[in-house]
Amino acid sequence: MASLEGKASAGTSVGQRIRSVALPTEHGGWGFTLEPILLGLLVAPSASAWEISAAALGIFLARRPIKIFSSDLVRRRWLPRSSMALLFSVIFGGIALAGLVGAFITTQGPFLIPALLAAPFALVALRADAHSRNHALLAELSGAIAMSATVAVITVSSGWNLLPSLGLWLVLSARDVAAIVLVRGQVRRSKGKTADPRSIYLVQVGSILTIAVAAAFGVVPWLSVLAVSLVGIVAVFSLNRPPIPAKTIGWTQMALGLAVVLVTAAGFL
Repeated sequence: MASLEGKASAGTSVGQRIRSVALPTEHGGWGFTLEPILLGLLVAPSASAWEISAAALGIFLARRPIKIFSSDLVRRRWLPRSSMALLFSVIFGGIALAGLVGAFITTQGPFLIPALLAAPFALVALRADAHSRNHALLAELSGAIAMSATVAVITVSSGWNLLPSLGLWLVLSARDVAAIVLVRGQVRRSKGKTADPRSIYLVQVGSILTIAVAAAFGVVPWLSVLAVSLVGIVAVFSLNRPPIPAKTIGWTQMALGLAVVLVTAAGFL
């Protein structure tokens, strides 16, 4: 019996080590990655859309093992996790490369244009990551905006015109900015710290007005305004209630992100 328990414990330990190397630890990152992928596939399904989705997911998953491997390499050390990180870097990097190659073959539009427009935001996030400042506000905003550009890349590759594709990117970016500011305030409150609700509300209003102006010019449908407003509604409700645990905040945001995607998709269908 003791031997079986020891083996089970060892198996659990190995599983935990693999997860710690292979999977991102930032729960919010999953939402910022999967939401633009899901929205793109809903409104513009195509072969290249699936391939770019695979590439985006591969890039997201490769980030952590590459960071671990490069960090160990710079420090001139080789740990058990180093080999594991190298293996997952190759696997996830291969998925990303295969997706991009496939997208270049099947694309129906110049999808590199929105990718290049997102590059400055990605560089800011990567620089912060390299200096272990990825939790700074600017880094979080830049990373989320860069990832949300995936929806524009997908839709352009599926034959959409550039302007409505950028409109989708704008909608998700506004949602991300509003959500990040709100979550940071919620987390502060959960830790017993103070959070200025006025600044959070100001960001919510700014995000909603931005999408309303885009809708007035016909760049996005009016349902997109409702989608972004969902974040503001949650902000008003949550900031006037007792603080909630960080895990609850995470699950709430995932549900909210799905709702934003579905409402936005309904406006474009």
